[in-house]
Amino acid sequence: MSRLTELIRQAKEKDPALGTELEREYRTLAGRRAFGLNFERHRPEAVELPGRPVRRGGKVRILPPRGSSERGDRRLWRVTRVEKVDGERWAHLSLLGDDEAIVVPAADLVAVAEFRDPIYPGLVPTGGVHLGGDKPAHTVVNGENFHVLKALTYTHRGKVDAIYIDPPYNTGARDWKYNNDYVEGDDLYRHSKWLAFMERRLVLAKELLNPDNSVLIVTIDEVELHRLGLLIEQTFPAASVQLVTSVINRAGSPRPGRLTRVEEYLLFVFLGTVSAAPWSSNLLSDDRNNRTETMPTVWFSAIRVGSRKALRSYYADTALFYPVLIDSETGAFHSVGQPLAPGKSPVDYKPPAGTTPIWPMSNGREQTWRFSREKMIEAFDAGTARLGRRDPETGLRPVTYMRPGTLASISDGTFVVLGRTEEGAMELGLAGEESATKPAATVWNRTSHYARDHGSKLLAKFLPGRDFPFPKSLYAVEDALRVVAGDKLNAIVLDFFAGSGTTAHAVMRLNKQDGGRRQCISVTNNEVSSDEQRRLRKTGLRPGDPEWEALGICDHITKPRIEAAVTGRTPTGEPVKGDYKFTDEFPMAEGFEENADFFTLTYENLVAIGHNRAFERVAPLLWLRAGASGRRITTIPRTGWDVADTYGILFDLDEASAYGRAVEKGDQVRLAYVVTDDDRRFQSVGRQLPDGVEVVRLYESYLLNFSFTGAEP
Repeated sequence: MSRLTELIRQAKEKDPALGTELEREYRTLAGRRAFGLNFERHRPEAVELPGRPVRRGGKVRILPPRGSSERGDRRLWRVTRVEKVDGERWAHLSLLGDDEAIVVPAADLVAVAEFRDPIYPGLVPTGGVHLGGDKPAHTVVNGENFHVLKALTYTHRGKVDAIYIDPPYNTGARDWKYNNDYVEGDDLYRHSKWLAFMERRLVLAKELLNPDNSVLIVTIDEVELHRLGLLIEQTFPAASVQLVTSVINRAGSPRPGRLTRVEEYLLFVFLGTVSAAPWSSNLLSDDRNNRTETMPTVWFSAIRVGSRKALRSYYADTALFYPVLIDSETGAFHSVGQPLAPGKSPVDYKPPAGTTPIWPMSNGREQTWRFSREKMIEAFDAGTARLGRRDPETGLRPVTYMRPGTLASISDGTFVVLGRTEEGAMELGLAGEESATKPAATVWNRTSHYARDHGSKLLAKFLPGRDFPFPKSLYAVEDALRVVAGDKLNAIVLDFFAGSGTTAHAVMRLNKQDGGRRQCISVTNNEVSSDEQRRLRKTGLRPGDPEWEALGICDHITKPRIEAAVTGRTPTGEPVKGDYKFTDEFPMAEGFEENADFFTLTYENLVAIGHNRAFERVAPLLWLRAGASGRRITTIPRTGWDVADTYGILFDLDEASAYGRAVEKGDQVRLAYVVTDDDRRFQSVGRQLPDGVEVVRLYESYLLNFSFTGAEP
């Protein structure tokens, strides 16, 4: 093909844009395989961006008139000029690939981004919930997932331990869009469109996964199972792939003239040296000997949290607010102190000499213990209460206990007491031969995985009156993640088809069971269902209107569900009714000691980025790259530098010495950003910073990461 490449080179000299386009198409054709999965990749996707300002040089579509349910003009236009006439903004448009030109009100346009175009992403904070102290935050990003994945290549390239996704199944039931149009069941190209849609995202997912030790999990049904399997084999040629069959509805979904469907599938893609975590169950059935409980989950925090009744201030007396005393030097259990008198503060308490008090505190608030002083003493004597690992900074140890359900399992023989620790706490194991741990099987048949009972009905408890189609069972996702991240207490989990937020919820459950600090990144758009769209359009609303956006997936379902899970309260402030079941049983109203931050993806101007005028939008990305923990640096400080918990930023290079001292002082600082265009001075600053701290140059590292189209197969 040397002649063809020479013609392309000549074309690039005469018309660079045309030459680049021809070269891209040539590479696509040259990369096709004679055998394996071949499909039409179609033109690159485009996404409408309601709320993004209409700017000169941008691409737009013309919206249908308000009140109309028509599709509107699907052609793409380039904005050549924007002017204001009598207070109204008007845009001059030129049709892409044509000479047609028109002038329309800017209010009747929606900005469009094609996936072949470079983007310069930013994030706008849209709220959050913080009950987890210094734990890293779970993050929810509202945006087109392809572009969010691109943004994450700057913050998490090669860092993700597990990806769990539940993509559209392409059943023909208007469950997904390609280029802003629903893909119908009679679309002759729906399979190749779906493959093109998935391939672009899997290519980016591959960049985010740790190549040496990580797992991708994709759920799917029979419609696209085999095509997806081939696509994964081609995208991850070095991976080991296993298929799991999971029963999600034992009653089944009847198919006219066909077999009744009771299952779906999970493709596990193992990268590098990763291995499945050991289990005490093979998940083949609900048999008692196949329980999912593992011994670390029998110990739970003895501090009450998650409701008003958990606060010390709720009670007239203070019988549930007392200190557990430990030896100040060794950290060993000493005794249980008397309840603190009403009106007295822990700072007023004088512990016995040589001891340190542990109070029922959570995030700086005075909570209560779950039981009285007398019962706490009995629990320590019986070995059903214990002290956890000592905090190296505070010297304190968490107080945990065995719940009544665990004690009942000891009584009925499900658990056996294997012995006691040096401090007298019970050590438990499962009775019988099944106590030996082993990997899960490749067929799962558990009532806990039923989507209706533990997906739809469970979601309704957290968000009464709000509907979401086909949410996954919380416990099914939890079990899938335990297979790949059960032994990784600091795992980073990504779900870029987050939907109702089940994956983040499942990660919180795992953290509560074993004290982990895993964090979940959830990505979803703010799409409104097709039926809801028709209703809203008839009332004169459009995407971007506040009333429309309030009913989108992210704002109406994902963020409220995660907030309700953390706080234990519904969006109206009522305690969530019901209990979690199976591996870890406790009231849903208790919530979780977790942090979560919410963001919306933005598309920034290249010039503004380079001139440091878009820092507030780029700032959350810098925080995410540093671990999403602790304080965020959100503005440019007057001092010319700032150092937060895990990272710092130097804006004024004349303050490099002060910045270096502050970075060295920060025990947890892992990243040091330096804003400069001067390579020599950047190197000089880097030499002043401590070893072990990664030094990143802004905005060079950011711009280089995004100044290419990338991810287009």
